[in-house]
Amino acid sequence: MKKPVPPELRRAIRFKKRKKIYENMRISIATVIAAFFAILFLMPIVLTITNSFMSSSEISANYGSVFATNDKGGKVYISEKVNLKFIPDIVSFSQYTTVLLKSPEYLLKFWNSVILVGPIVLFQLIVASLASYGFARYSGKLRSLVFFSYVILMLMPYQVTLVPNYLVAEKLNILNTYWAIWLPGIFSPFAVYLLTKFMKRIPVGVMEAAQIDGAGEWQIYRLICMPLCKGALCSAAILVFIDYWNMVEQPLILLSDAEMHPLSVFLSKINSGEIGLAFAVATIYMVPSLLVFLYGEEYLVDGITYQGGVKG
Repeated sequence: MKKPVPPELRRAIRFKKRKKIYENMRISIATVIAAFFAILFLMPIVLTITNSFMSSSEISANYGSVFATNDKGGKVYISEKVNLKFIPDIVSFSQYTTVLLKSPEYLLKFWNSVILVGPIVLFQLIVASLASYGFARYSGKLRSLVFFSYVILMLMPYQVTLVPNYLVAEKLNILNTYWAIWLPGIFSPFAVYLLTKFMKRIPVGVMEAAQIDGAGEWQIYRLICMPLCKGALCSAAILVFIDYWNMVEQPLILLSDAEMHPLSVFLSKINSGEIGLAFAVATIYMVPSLLVFLYGEEYLVDGITYQGGVKG
């Protein structure tokens, strides 16, 4: 005959089972809530992409009341219900044909965005990596003061620094040129702060060992710090790209020529009578950011979570 199970053991087993059930319920509830908010946040993106494949007549039928105006050009009261549709009745590529082939104005703005953002990302990483190496390698009161200034500048919003940037650009006679956007972006303090915190966690012994072996500062920077900071560099590149790809205030203030404005500014100026084109242009505008994020997601997570120590 089997020995009877002690009451204490039975209670412990029941408690363990109830605890496991509660944990599973908690995980399930958290998953459902997270999925709900994920779907809620993704709905505008999905709506924009699917509506970009609708015909002009279908879009006008669904959303025409939203953009209706009176005889004086003002907005009218919407008495009809807006028909939000995620699946078009007939898939049409006419909006993309117009944007990509018949209206070079949209592509011009897209390439303006590329011209403005590309050099900022590239040269900001170069400047930030060199400055971060100096901040991480050397200490002193001057170093602390300069780094503290970087932190203060990083905490300031663009609206605060736009006026000084405008005055400096005016003194340098670079207003209404790409340099008025490039220079403040290249020397932005965000990447410096991120990479400095990353480099400071690289073991000092690794650099001292390289110095004993005869490596100079440039070799330590290029052969040791840069490979170890690959994740942080990718993270900074992704964040800087998304930040400047969506910039609006800087071009509006520093570029008086509308022909030089990026697509982020032009999106708000699309004619209200071209609702379908607005969806198509918005979809094209989202593609680079989505590709950069999806391609660099692993690097982004690794650069944020990994604290700069030596792996392995």
